[in-house]
Formats: sequence, C-alpha cells, structure tokens
Amino acid sequence: MQNFLKKLAVFFGVGLFPRAPGTMGSLAAVPLAMLLNWAGPFYMMGFIMILLPLSILAAQAYENSKGGHDHSEIVIDEVVGLLITMTWLPITWQSVIFGFLLFRVLDIWKPFPIGYLDKRVQGGLGVVLDDVAAGLIANVLLQIVYTKTSWLGVQIQ
Repeated sequence: MQNFLKKLAVFFGVGLFPRAPGTMGSLAAVPLAMLLNWAGPFYMMGFIMILLPLSILAAQAYENSKGGHDHSEIVIDEVVGLLITMTWLPITWQSVIFGFLLFRVLDIWKPFPIGYLDKRVQGGLGVVLDDVAAGLIANVLLQIVYTKTSWLGVQIQ
C-alpha cells in the first residue's frame, strides 16, 4: 500500500518531470477533469471525495519516505486542486484554459487564505489543503464568470 501511495503522490511519475512539476501535475489532471465532467458532476464530486483522503495519505507517505515537507515532486495535490477548480463548469476550451491558469496563479502566488494554510498546516494534510483552497477559490470565481458572462463559452456536447 505504501508503494502505491508514493506512486500516487507523484501522480504515477508526472511529478518527476524535471521542470515545473506542479504545472505538469495540473496539466495531467485536465484530461481526467474532462472525463469526469463527461460522466457528470456527481461522479466528479464522488471521485474527488475518494481522491482527497487518498492524496493526503499519499503526500504523507511520500514525506515519510523522503523526509522534509511538500516536496516539489508531490503533484497529487495539484490534481485534486484542478479537479475541484473544474467541478460544475462546462468543458470548453475557454473554461479549461481559464481554470488551469487561475488555479496555477492561485497555487503559485498563494494569497490569503491559501498561503496561511500552506505555512500553518504540516504533513500530508498541509500539502493538499492549500491546493484544495486554491481549487475552491478558483471554482467560485469561475462560477461567477460563467453565470454572469459568456467568457467561458458554451459546453461541447
């Protein structure tokens, strides 16, 4: 089980990419978000509810094996954050691009409360929690954009 969790932490090798592993993890989550969106929002939310505790365990298992905190190769948190970002949004080229970019900006810059969580919460929970917050904030902002404008386009059938 520990071996599986460590592989999950690096999203089966994506986090080992030599440059910008967090961005690569988020990018790798896009096809998964599209597939889950196609299945329906309740399937997507169910998947996230299963993946969330697994990602916390995976991040903790990776930290335990390597020592230290929040290694750059741990990208399962970016996967969860991107999935949260895209929940209940249409899958259009605009929503995917805006969702990806907004999530990455929030995850990198870490405005309050994201940065607060990143600094204060340790262990696997701390690794994942700031990305969950970034995903939630990105989703709320995108929901506002989606309901108030046509910037995110029309969902592809």
